[in-house]
Amino acid sequence: MVAATTVLAIIVLWSALSKPLDGRGVTSALFLTVAGFLVGSSALGWLDITVESEVAQRVAELALVLLLFSDATRLDLRALRRQLGWPSRLLLIGLPLTLAAGVLVGVLVFPGMALASVVLLSTMLASTDAALGQKVVSDPAVPARVRQALDVEGGLNDGLAVPFFLVALELANAELETSAPSAVLVTMAEQIGWGLLAGLAAGILSGLLYRMGERKGWISAEWVQIIPLAAALLAYTIALTLGGSGFIAAFVGGLAFGRTSGARGSAVTLLAEDAGGLFAAVTWIGFGALALALALPHLTWQVFLYAALSLTLVRMIPVAIAFVGQGVRLPTVAFIGWFGPRGLASLVFALLAVQRGVPEGKVVLTTVLVTVALSVILHGLSSVPLVSAYHRWFTAYAAQHPDSAEAASTTMSRRRRLPDSGSRSGRHDTDGSAKRPG
Repeated sequence: MVAATTVLAIIVLWSALSKPLDGRGVTSALFLTVAGFLVGSSALGWLDITVESEVAQRVAELALVLLLFSDATRLDLRALRRQLGWPSRLLLIGLPLTLAAGVLVGVLVFPGMALASVVLLSTMLASTDAALGQKVVSDPAVPARVRQALDVEGGLNDGLAVPFFLVALELANAELETSAPSAVLVTMAEQIGWGLLAGLAAGILSGLLYRMGERKGWISAEWVQIIPLAAALLAYTIALTLGGSGFIAAFVGGLAFGRTSGARGSAVTLLAEDAGGLFAAVTWIGFGALALALALPHLTWQVFLYAALSLTLVRMIPVAIAFVGQGVRLPTVAFIGWFGPRGLASLVFALLAVQRGVPEGKVVLTTVLVTVALSVILHGLSSVPLVSAYHRWFTAYAAQHPDSAEAASTTMSRRRRLPDSGSRSGRHDTDGSAKRPG
C-alpha cells in the first residue's frame, strides 16, 4: 500500500500545481518522472516496481489504448482530407523516413547488433508524443497550421507505428527463436487483422447504440461518458481475446465510434481521455522510479549517441525532406523537426518487447529509456523559450509575407481543452488542435 499511496500523493500534488508549472514548460511527464525517481527504488525506496511486472505493462497499455481511442474519436476524416497537407507529409513521408533513418543510424552506432533488433529499436522510437511539448500545440503564439501539423501527427503516428512495431517484434523474435518466416507473417496478419476487426466491431456497435440512445433520450446523463470509455476497453479486450493488437483495435475503434456516434469533437470522450491521462501519470512515475536503476549498468557512449541522434537528425532530416517544395521556411522546419518528443508509445513498446524478449534486449531497452528521459527533459524545458523565439520570428516574417505557408488559415474540428479552462463545454479553437494529457 505504500507504493500506491505514494503514487496517488504525487498525482494529487501535480494536479494542484499543474497550471503554473505547465505555463513554465514543466510538463506532467517531466514532473512525474522526476518525482518517481526521487521516491523510487533508486532513491528513497518507496516504490519497488519491476519492468517485468504485468501490472506495470497493463497500466501503460491501458493509458495508450484510451488516449489512442479518444484521439481517433475526435478526428474529422472529411476535414482531414481537405486540410491534411502538412500532417500527411509528416505521416506518409516523414514517419517512414524516420524509421529508415533510425535503422541506418542503429547499424552504424551498434555494428554488432542483430539487424532485426536495430529495426525494432527504430520502430520503438519513431512515434512522437505531443503531450511532452504540450505548450507547443496549445499556445496560440504558435501559428495554427504548425500546431495542427504537430498535434495531428502526434495523435496519429503512434497508431500508424503499431504495425511497424509488431512486424519488427516478430522479426526479432524469429531470429531469437529461429521460427519460420511464414510463422512471422501469420502472426503479423493475425495481430493487424484481428485488431482491425475488433476495433470496427466495438466502435461501430457502440457508436450506433450511442446515437440511438441519444436521439431517443435513453442515456442517463451520468452514463454518457461511460460509453466511449467502455467502447475503447471493449475493442482492446476483443482484440486480445482474438489474438490481435489492442492498440490497432483502440485506434480503429475510436475512428469508427466517432464516425457512427455523431459525437466527434464533443465532450463525450473526456472521461476516457482523463482515465488515459491518469494511467499515463502512473506510467511516468513508474518510469522515473525504474529508469536510472535499469539504465545505469548498460550505459555506453553508443547509447547516448543514438539517443541524441534519434531526437535530432533522425527526426529533423525526414521532416525537412517531407516539406521540400512546400514553401516552408527553415525556422518552421527546424521548429517542427525539433518538437518530435518520444513518450508514452515508446515506453509501452519497450515493455512489450521486454515481455516478449529480443536479442540485445538490455541495450535496446536502455537506449529507449535514455532517449525518452532526454526527451522528457529537453522538449519540456525548451518549449517555452523556443515558442517565444519562434513567435518573434513568425510575427516579423508574416508582416512582410502575409501569404506565407505558415500563415495559411487552418480550421479543423478537433477539440482542444485549454489548461486554464478546465473546460467540459466542448468549445473549439480556431485551428481545433487537441491537447492530450501528458
